[in-house]
Amino acid sequence: MKDETRISPSSLLIRMGITPADNREGLKTAIPWKSMGGGMQTRMLFQYQQLLDTISQNYHLFGPLAIAASFQNTLFKPFFTDPVRVHARITARSGKEPDIYRDLNGWIYKNYARSLYDLCGYFMKDGKFDRSKARSVATTPEGHRMLKEYVQEFGQMENSYNSMGMTRLHAMKEMLKCLLVVITEMPLDGEALPYMRKKPDGTDGMTFEEYLAENRFRLECLYGANAFDPKEYSERATQGRIGCSDYEIVKGSRLHSVRLRRYFLPKGIKPNGRVLYISTPLINKPELFDLAEGKSVVQGMLREGYAVYLVDHGECGPDDTHLELAFFNKTIHDRYLEIIGKRHPKCRIDVMGYCMGGTLMLPYLARRAEERMARGEKMDICKIALMASPVQFDDEESGHELMRSFIRQNYDPNLMNELFGSVNIPPQIIDFGMNEIQPGVHYTVLSGFYGRAIYSRAIEDSAPFLYWLTHGTKFPAKAHRQWIEQFFMGNELVKGTYCMPSTNPDLDGRPVDMDALRRGEVRIFDYRGSRDPIAPPGSCVASQLWGMRAEGNIQMTRGGLNRTFEKNIGHIFVVSKQLLAEYLKTVSDFLNDGPCEGID
Repeated sequence: MKDETRISPSSLLIRMGITPADNREGLKTAIPWKSMGGGMQTRMLFQYQQLLDTISQNYHLFGPLAIAASFQNTLFKPFFTDPVRVHARITARSGKEPDIYRDLNGWIYKNYARSLYDLCGYFMKDGKFDRSKARSVATTPEGHRMLKEYVQEFGQMENSYNSMGMTRLHAMKEMLKCLLVVITEMPLDGEALPYMRKKPDGTDGMTFEEYLAENRFRLECLYGANAFDPKEYSERATQGRIGCSDYEIVKGSRLHSVRLRRYFLPKGIKPNGRVLYISTPLINKPELFDLAEGKSVVQGMLREGYAVYLVDHGECGPDDTHLELAFFNKTIHDRYLEIIGKRHPKCRIDVMGYCMGGTLMLPYLARRAEERMARGEKMDICKIALMASPVQFDDEESGHELMRSFIRQNYDPNLMNELFGSVNIPPQIIDFGMNEIQPGVHYTVLSGFYGRAIYSRAIEDSAPFLYWLTHGTKFPAKAHRQWIEQFFMGNELVKGTYCMPSTNPDLDGRPVDMDALRRGEVRIFDYRGSRDPIAPPGSCVASQLWGMRAEGNIQMTRGGLNRTFEKNIGHIFVVSKQLLAEYLKTVSDFLNDGPCEGID
């Protein structure tokens, strides 16, 4: 068969036309425009219903108009707002996506990945890409017909997509292009090749033949693991279980959905006589501290001889919707630290907190210091290590302007209560907001996953993190509202207006005096990332505001010293073995009062 009959990948792709997966607009982020429009319509529906409620309940003000509003409201609720409420509750309880457009996108991802797997599998023989079969398909009418049918199916899915820009589907489209190039063994016309290595000057770093060989191997790896859809792959690979360290649930620690874990020391490790109490965020699974071998904060601290305890918030249920933030950053810690104190009466307790887990721990320690000093006692917890824990929220140097602007435009506390007040805030809602401040995050995660597939064990090693990333937990409804209003929008911690309960009547319900951390001689360790959009370095300033700010505190960039450790990392740096090892060394030096080694 002559090469003149060989079909080109560009001639196949052109049959799809321009689709939302192409990002012809050159956007740097994803825009879920249908979801945003649907959200706006939903807010308007409920605002109109509130207007009808207000008018119909005030006959003395509106007269006959109140009667008309009441009549309209009796029709409006069952036909418009009630179905939305029911849909929200059903999806939240079942763990499904409440946004119908994002839900359809999820269906597209699954089927697009399955089609990639199916098309790739046609050319696999004994786990290897069959070049002779690909050549036959690329040069025969029957093969052309098959490829055109596949492309037609991919095109239909792309045209049904409900987002635009740097999306997850854009990354999958690049994988499709790569697959077509490998099948036809022809480059794309006037377009860069996906996954082409580049030299520092931006030119291609390999020949076309080398490119084909590398991407045949990439496809073999992805096909062998059936990993074109990383979420489905992570579910199969982990069987829904992540974490590498053994633990028990401490007796008497169950409070609503929250439990206290105690991790077992590995054999051969001697206790160092100290306790590490880990405060985790209310969202996402706590296994981020214990993802896998070599990617575990817990494992690293156990090897140091610590008795490690971790707060596991579990999956909140209907009985948890009314729980206030104070339950999670006061009641829980009071109970758990009391339990730990009885178990280890002579041990020093150090604290570690990640993200909002660290944020909420700070006012707790300040209130604890106030309570103890009021009783004439010294503060018993004098060190806290923070990991990407934001405390300052403003529109200026904190770096939170984008998120605060998004909240102002899109967050309606009354609507959230109407939809999720009885079932808690689904992780998909939290994820939607987080994605808005991380330009193109779904594209970069998937594109990076595909790109690393050629490296030994890269696919397998990523499974625990991918499972953690795609399987969040609900946020208790009332606590979520308080977190948004008091921290993100109110900036109450820095302003000194954040109030907490107390067993001391003189302190109960009063603003927390954060300077109590200094008076209680609490030392604060901040570890932040210069590339972190969720907890920007300008917001992770606890060690610069409170605690022992005199001599001895250290700050670090890769080239200098100061109080706060800042590195060129993102929010979830613990998934990197190298970065985690650096963190463990640094935090160990802090907890042990050791010098900072290896710093200029």
